Amino acid sequence: MTTSSAVDDRQKIDQTPKLNISPEDYSLLTDLYQLTMAACYTGEGIEQKQASFELFARRLPEGFGYLIAMGLAQALEYLSSLRFSSDQVAALQGTGIFNHAPDRFWSMLTEGGFTGDVWAVPEGTAVFANEPLLRVEAPLWQAQLVETYLLNTLNYQTLIATKAARLRDVAGEKATLLEFGTRRAFSPQGSLWAARAALAGGLDSTSNVLAALQLGEKPSGTMAHALVMALSALEGSEEQAFTAFHQYFPGAPLLIDTYDTIAAAERLGRKVNSREISLTGVRLDSGDLVSLSKQVRSLLPDVTIFASGDLDEWEIHRLKTAGAEIDGYGVGTKLVTGSPVNGVYKLVDIDGIPVMKQSSGKFTYPGRKQIFRSFVNGKIQADRLGLIDENYGVEKPLLQLVMQAGKKLQPPENLTTIRQRTANSVASLPMETRRLDNPSSIKVEISQELQLLTERTKI
Repeated sequence: MTTSSAVDDRQKIDQTPKLNISPEDYSLLTDLYQLTMAACYTGEGIEQKQASFELFARRLPEGFGYLIAMGLAQALEYLSSLRFSSDQVAALQGTGIFNHAPDRFWSMLTEGGFTGDVWAVPEGTAVFANEPLLRVEAPLWQAQLVETYLLNTLNYQTLIATKAARLRDVAGEKATLLEFGTRRAFSPQGSLWAARAALAGGLDSTSNVLAALQLGEKPSGTMAHALVMALSALEGSEEQAFTAFHQYFPGAPLLIDTYDTIAAAERLGRKVNSREISLTGVRLDSGDLVSLSKQVRSLLPDVTIFASGDLDEWEIHRLKTAGAEIDGYGVGTKLVTGSPVNGVYKLVDIDGIPVMKQSSGKFTYPGRKQIFRSFVNGKIQADRLGLIDENYGVEKPLLQLVMQAGKKLQPPENLTTIRQRTANSVASLPMETRRLDNPSSIKVEISQELQLLTERTKI
């Protein structure tokens, strides 16, 4: 018989907040001050004034010479879905925070969605400090409200895509690069974005099954030490564990460092030579990867060797320089974590009036801007940050209109297109910008028109 106490406990468990995200929740997934500012704008009667905000990084993360813009697809999906339900409005009213907000604020939320325009650089494009990845042009309350989500989306995916591009650049075109970061990503949602950005940035595949299938890709992976230990204990030996796994997944690499890497490679070598198995790959996850990979190569000369274990672009560079016999790398923790892209989202124009921030160390340029890029023989010669109505001749304007009146203008690009753009962007950079040690970023020129506007706008 169930006691009343047990029923109460179960009800408490069932009421635990799940903190999952669905498109219906997008409107409330923001910082409080975005809503309080929107209420203030409404009270002052300026909420419908046309405003322009630009999203950019004032400076690059330490050790980076460039960024690869990423996350636009999710940003546009968010803007397209932005709506406030009556329940959400009631929940906000129930907080008591908005007791003095004007009535018009509540009707505006329930009646409104995003109706503005968005300009952005295509995903996979290399950008530098102070260059806008995106500009929102919309009624003030809308443009303000979307700041938090846009920063979260573009900052994180841009970081992952940039690290992925650097990994590909260091590892080379022929190396296989696998994304293994789901268990280390900052959240389940973050793991999906990280997988997407990693693939778009140049990696070959992800172990995240949901991300791969949603993106139309095939997930990739190997095995864990637990399988080797479990089957070795229950079925008699590591060799039998390999035989069992290989029987069900003959194309998957075998993890051979659970006990003695070289002994395992020797046993597998005998099986390969006697044609008992046709082995496609092995994975090394610990130890001296340079020495071990060379020994394994001598024992399994025609087998692909993968390496993993807290790898990043610097470690892969070290392994290659030391002559490691490694054909592919699994990267996780150091790909999906690390120094953030500290992108900001700043008002640059309100009702046709250019505005700027003049705080020490947080200066911003006024006015709606465009990035003008010039090339010589396929290489970036210079970038010029100017105003949208400037003449540009042979230069290429990077920011494109991607959303108009709240409607997306094009269907989302596929990963193959974005991945190729990323590769082309990296190839267009000078070597001093691509190097890992003390990279030299391309200096962004400020146009004469923008300089004059800056001087006129200063208070």
